[in-house]
Amino acid sequence: MQLKGNLLVAQGGGPTAVINQSMVGVVLEARKYAQVERIYGAVHGVEGIVNEEFIDLTKETAENLEAVAATPSSALLSTRVKPTPEFCQNMFEVMREHNIRFFFYIGGNDSSDTVRIVNEEAEKHNYDFRAIHIPKTVDNDLVINDHTPGFGSAARYVASAFAGINYDNRALSGVYIGVIMGRHAGFLTGASALGRVYESDGPHLVYFPERAFSIDKFLDDVKDVYDKYGRCIIAVSEGIQDADGTPIVSKLQEVVEKDAHGNVQLSGTGALGDLLADEIKLKLGIKRVRADTLGYMQRSFLGCVSDVDQLEAREAAVRGVQYALLEDMDGSVVIERKGNYAVDYRLVELSEVAAKTKHMPDEFINEAGNNVTDAFIAYAKPLIGSGFNSGARLRAPKVEKILNR
Repeated sequence: MQLKGNLLVAQGGGPTAVINQSMVGVVLEARKYAQVERIYGAVHGVEGIVNEEFIDLTKETAENLEAVAATPSSALLSTRVKPTPEFCQNMFEVMREHNIRFFFYIGGNDSSDTVRIVNEEAEKHNYDFRAIHIPKTVDNDLVINDHTPGFGSAARYVASAFAGINYDNRALSGVYIGVIMGRHAGFLTGASALGRVYESDGPHLVYFPERAFSIDKFLDDVKDVYDKYGRCIIAVSEGIQDADGTPIVSKLQEVVEKDAHGNVQLSGTGALGDLLADEIKLKLGIKRVRADTLGYMQRSFLGCVSDVDQLEAREAAVRGVQYALLEDMDGSVVIERKGNYAVDYRLVELSEVAAKTKHMPDEFINEAGNNVTDAFIAYAKPLIGSGFNSGARLRAPKVEKILNR
């Protein structure tokens, strides 16, 4: 028997530049199906369901939805709450009253686990509905997916930022350290290399959570680059860890905060960059050393969005609606790469994706563990979209010296 009732869409976890494309994709596609009576949005994710904080997206104009789709961050606001059985029971009480029969949750690793938990609890409580997880995360670390919506735009921002830093550092040389998001996966940190054109362009060193980080080796790497070029640009993931798997930044904090899913809070502090800068000044005697933490800017930077990322975020949502309404299925939408370059979408069991982490494959990281390979550049370059500007250098010849001083 075909389900009929209301549809609910929500957003979870960290915002991205294209997460609203997915939300709008759900709304506009769902309007085509007679079994969907009304379309609601839950404010603040699953928290909004329990608190019965809904907005009626059935009454939103297509024109304004498209304007929202082109706006970064989560229009429905977000949450990092992990549902318990009691929490789910409260959710179902609200959902039954509002006759919610189709549930779409847009998010990353933790959000996929949320959908899995909710779906399993629904079966226990005999609540008949369809639950679909739609992928997003700037970290690009959802398993099975070739890549995830949100990554391409964040990667474009990181690549643009480091391309600009490279020109700045070339004009007034020194050492620059940029700390980039990435708890367990270094994809976004690797994107810092996508703006390089010349061999001497930075970042000259790139460090990932997938490789054990040693301060002594780091200092040797910096010295080698600085001796060669008279400058050094470094991209480092916030999640770099020692040989024992302990995040370097957590060693610097007396109190380590964790979220509801048990993740150590890595963002929001400049401690890692400051530590590395101090080590370079102290051990290598280089005076001009600067460090920045890119922080939240890389997630939802307005005006630096990949057109490829926008398209795929929308398509993933549309396919999710089709799986739920046309094929009566639950699951997680995943993106697969075809040829060079195209994508397709399929639905997998929620348990295949939920709470699992994809890491940078070995072929994307050089043997020394301090840079990306050509294979990574080939993988990531299509994702940052068209019209990317790497800048240019002057090519005019030098004038021969007369005084020769």
